[in-house]
Amino acid sequence: MTPKMKRYSAFAIAREALRDHTGWERAWKKAQPKKRYDVVIVGAGGHGLATAYYLGKNFGITNVAIIEKGWLGGGNTGRNTTIIRSNYLQDPSAAIYEKARSLYETMSQDLNYNVMFSPRGVMMLAQTEHEVRGYQRTAHANALQGVTTEWISPARVKELVPIINLHGPRYPVLGALWQARAGSARHDAVAWGYARACSAMGMDIIQKCEVTGVMQENGRVTGVNTTKGDIACDKLGMVVAGHSSDLAAKAGFRLPIESVPLQALVSEPIKPCMDVVVMANTVHGYMSQSDKGEMVIGGGTDGHNGYTQRGSFHHVEETVRALVETFPMIGRLKMLRQWGGIVDVTGDRSPILSKTPVEGIFINAGWGTGGFKAIPGSGWGFAELMAKGHSPLTDEFGLNRFAEGRFIDESVAAGVAH
Repeated sequence: MTPKMKRYSAFAIAREALRDHTGWERAWKKAQPKKRYDVVIVGAGGHGLATAYYLGKNFGITNVAIIEKGWLGGGNTGRNTTIIRSNYLQDPSAAIYEKARSLYETMSQDLNYNVMFSPRGVMMLAQTEHEVRGYQRTAHANALQGVTTEWISPARVKELVPIINLHGPRYPVLGALWQARAGSARHDAVAWGYARACSAMGMDIIQKCEVTGVMQENGRVTGVNTTKGDIACDKLGMVVAGHSSDLAAKAGFRLPIESVPLQALVSEPIKPCMDVVVMANTVHGYMSQSDKGEMVIGGGTDGHNGYTQRGSFHHVEETVRALVETFPMIGRLKMLRQWGGIVDVTGDRSPILSKTPVEGIFINAGWGTGGFKAIPGSGWGFAELMAKGHSPLTDEFGLNRFAEGRFIDESVAAGVAH
């Protein structure tokens, strides 16, 4: 029987302070793979860990292994800019992202782990007349979807973000789509909180364990070959953003996605000057301020396919140049660090949560540049799909939509913004 997880609390901090912090447990146990599991999840990032957590919490499936070729949360979960929003245009997108946003609001309490969710608000600037019409349309769509957003004036933009320049010579600010309950969270804490909860349910988290092959019999999955030996399973979940095509190829099927690098950077820390998230799609840049005072800055994907996780000088130039006109003050800042992640991009810029041609294999991929915000909603829906073979949150995101022409076109919302 799995020992009960000790709860974190103010009383626990005080107790440990009195005994020199000698009583803290490991957040999750170090596990070696068993010969067989009911479910194997490949990928110990946010989406994979969330899937495992909701398999246990919602469906009582706890004989689960989450295997990771690197370290837990070391992929895109640890390499993003933490924006959380649900103001998408298409109904299926709004549904899964709003589910995620609502779960983020109670995640710290649900997991007994502070994920530092900050509903500071996300603002998407309209800097052309085309964007004005587009965002006003989205605001109307959100109202029908039950997602609370509003169109705000330039004066209101300035009130919320005093450091902004409304009258840029090329791209003046004409208004914005504002979602007050959107915001950000601590990316590492999200992964760690889910990992701790999964471990407490008796699940095995196995790091430094790469999948080298997928075992099948009569068109059905029977397990995976790994660098730590063969592991048998009844169901296999592939949740490996950036490397989804590689893993699918090992199982014998192809995915309609491409992998591209996405870069971001942070400035040196400065005093608090901006307490909302601002996205400027016309110039293609976005910015927020972290709790440490750094300005978190990002832009678009690289213009080529690749698997690099490094930054590049040309991206710094392009992204900062895009934002300096709207935020002149950042021209005086020094860059502190820069990084890259690998994102899976589909043709309609919407994710894939689906059964596959191999019975028992399920795929969660194609989140493009906006995967972090979806983690809890993705895990909730994907767990239901794996447990029951169907989920209202994932029905529209099946692989068959590409063959049937049922695209969920979020090219503006997910392909440009984040």
